Amino acid sequence: MSSYADLVLVGTVLTVDASRPTAEGVAVRDGRICAVGTRAELDSEIGPSTHVVDVGDGCVMPGLVEAHGHPLMEAVVLSDRMVDIRPVTVRDADAVVAAVRDEVGRRGDDGAFLSGWDALLQKGLPEPTLAWLDSVAPDTPLVILHNSGHLAFFNSVAARLHGLDRNTPDPKGAAYGREANGELDGTARETAAVFPLVSSAMNAGSYPKMLAEECARLNRAGLTTCSEMAYDPKFGPLVEALNAQGALTVRLRTYEMSNPTMTARSTPGAGDDMVRATGIKIWVDGSPWIGNIDLTFPYLDTDATAAIGVEPGSCGHANYTREQLTEIVDAYFPLGWPLACHVMGDNGIDTILDVYDSVLTRHPRPDHRLRLEHVGAIRDDQIARAVSLGVTCSLFVDQIHYWGDVLVDGLFGPEHGSRWMPAGSAVAAGMRVSLHNDPPVTPEEPLRNIAVAVTRTTPNGHVSGPEQRLTVEQAIRAQTIDAAWQLFSENEIGSIEVGKYADFVVLSADPRTVPPEDIADLDVRATYLAGTRVFDGSA
Repeated sequence: MSSYADLVLVGTVLTVDASRPTAEGVAVRDGRICAVGTRAELDSEIGPSTHVVDVGDGCVMPGLVEAHGHPLMEAVVLSDRMVDIRPVTVRDADAVVAAVRDEVGRRGDDGAFLSGWDALLQKGLPEPTLAWLDSVAPDTPLVILHNSGHLAFFNSVAARLHGLDRNTPDPKGAAYGREANGELDGTARETAAVFPLVSSAMNAGSYPKMLAEECARLNRAGLTTCSEMAYDPKFGPLVEALNAQGALTVRLRTYEMSNPTMTARSTPGAGDDMVRATGIKIWVDGSPWIGNIDLTFPYLDTDATAAIGVEPGSCGHANYTREQLTEIVDAYFPLGWPLACHVMGDNGIDTILDVYDSVLTRHPRPDHRLRLEHVGAIRDDQIARAVSLGVTCSLFVDQIHYWGDVLVDGLFGPEHGSRWMPAGSAVAAGMRVSLHNDPPVTPEEPLRNIAVAVTRTTPNGHVSGPEQRLTVEQAIRAQTIDAAWQLFSENEIGSIEVGKYADFVVLSADPRTVPPEDIADLDVRATYLAGTRVFDGSA
């Protein structure tokens, strides 16, 4: 075995290691970091076969970490089997409707699947009633996924193919919309109802290609690790086979969806450093964009709230009662499972913190890393309570970039809308947080997350809640080492330190030296997984 490095990167190295924040180079041997230091210190690592890369005016950083992703489903949603009608792709309402009609005509009996319907950002969309869906596709299946991922619209043919009718019971924590007479109205809300409709677009034979394309998308964004926050065990054999073949270019950390039997397919920590079972996922409430988050204050009475069907004075609602949440948490936590609970509304946050407090009192565990996901409306007192319990939050700050103006002007007003995703308060309270994109809700854009966390700039150019801004260094940590920590992977990835995997991203500039608003537009020049280049931006 050679004592020389296989790879040496020289240039500006931002390590995210407090003991040595910057370096002039990093050396890699057998997929692991073997040296970090000055150029002179790295000379002894360079042998005849060492591949030396000078990044020039670029910057080497740890591979970026998506702490709250959905890559296994996004592989389907962004494949050629579904049409991407998200506002980031199609903004005009008429173009959205045209895309729906075109896909119905193109797919015929195979069924049309589209993803990204958003009445808040695509103003002028028709109300997607069952009658409208049936008029567009009277004889063939049609399923449209809302941009939030918490709502799907389906026509009568799709209902029949999935065996859905007025007698179909609502899944636990989810619901099918119904008319006053009890007939289905063509809507499905929350994961247990939505996922079966959307996942029917997946074909096992074509899925390996879909997942390979998803990995490539993540690598292009500089990501080397991604959580799967809605893991369905049916994906297991496919993912395990691809992992065994060495076909994955992104490390996966899976959070299995809680289910009616309240049992998990795996055990905590099962797997390897590429694919590992990490936790259990619960959805306490829904999405602000469809009116079903659990709040102590009401939605505004505006054109925006009317467009998404919110009744005046509504404070939304939760998916589960406190007793149901306690039953679910009690089924998993004593077995060693960490839990991650999607919760947007402050009333829902109170509830799940009560549940966490109770289970920790009865089953204390010193390093549990219980998580709250998104936490748009979390209050400062709730942050303090979470810190006291050892609970950590992953924040969806990219919502400010897309919906920041709607949050203030259309949904919640300045008091609640301007402090949405209060990352500044969380970090000031001593919490280790992560930033995420919840893809495919927003594109995988971790560099934009950093920029948004630092600037909190809305689409109209307003600074929303300036007191909630992070420093560049804090935002970088939230996209690297602190995100890795949330995934129980901080000893393997997240910083450039000897012994860790050589997972890197090479950016076109040091993000600390450019205007914060420009961080989102930095180029990803290369991405490395265990010392192997998995994305080449110069190609």
